[in-house]
Amino acid sequence: MASQASSRKSFIDSSIRLARTNGFHGLDIDWEYPENSTQMTNFGVLLKEWRTAVSTESRSSGKPPLLLSAAVSYSSNYFGVINPVQAISNSLDWINVMAYDFTYRAPDSVRLTGPPAALYSPGTTISGDAGIRAWIQADMPSNKIVIGFPYYGHSLRLADANSHGFFARTSGEVNDGAMGYKQIRQFISQNRATQVYNSTVVSDYCYSGTTWIGYDDTQSVSTKVRYAKDKSLLGYFGWHLANDDNWALTREASRAWGA
Repeated sequence: MASQASSRKSFIDSSIRLARTNGFHGLDIDWEYPENSTQMTNFGVLLKEWRTAVSTESRSSGKPPLLLSAAVSYSSNYFGVINPVQAISNSLDWINVMAYDFTYRAPDSVRLTGPPAALYSPGTTISGDAGIRAWIQADMPSNKIVIGFPYYGHSLRLADANSHGFFARTSGEVNDGAMGYKQIRQFISQNRATQVYNSTVVSDYCYSGTTWIGYDDTQSVSTKVRYAKDKSLLGYFGWHLANDDNWALTREASRAWGA
């Protein structure tokens, strides 16, 4: 769609009609992820044309311009492919930085436990903080950045029940490797699982027997929200709300933002 002017126009025009017909405040694009420089260039062109069309429609309709945002990779540098930061900054009202899913799938024989959404990761550049700093250093205004954290965790089977910290060996996934926060809290209660908060990386995990789950609990979420305030970011988001447990994460994030 983004590679041709005609298909970009079709997408943009239909998206604006959709938003106006349904009384939306704006539109958010989720392209996971432009994989090469050509796709990144097309992404930038799409955003520029979208912003121009939104501004034109606002003038003709007399309505406030639609808000435009995008879900983007945790860093402006997507594994060697650079985002079109100037076009993103000029065209969007904000970006939703997906600072999670840092522990990727690997063969069971080499899979290790790890913080799935570490705010800090000493010695590496794969963390929420490293990504946010990369965006800001690439001239993305901090007040257009929204940091995200997960309302779910990654569940693994420990190779050795007595080795249960971060970077322990595993023998495979549990429940296809994903559990919502509500499921995690139920697992902890039903199995009297041990809970651990790691303040160095800002991440949580729990374990019972050989079942291990890495996730964000309330302390990780509140720390990340305070980080967003300290860095003068626009805000935060959680993906996704239906996974919360009686709004525990959402309420804690709100308290931390308002504190």
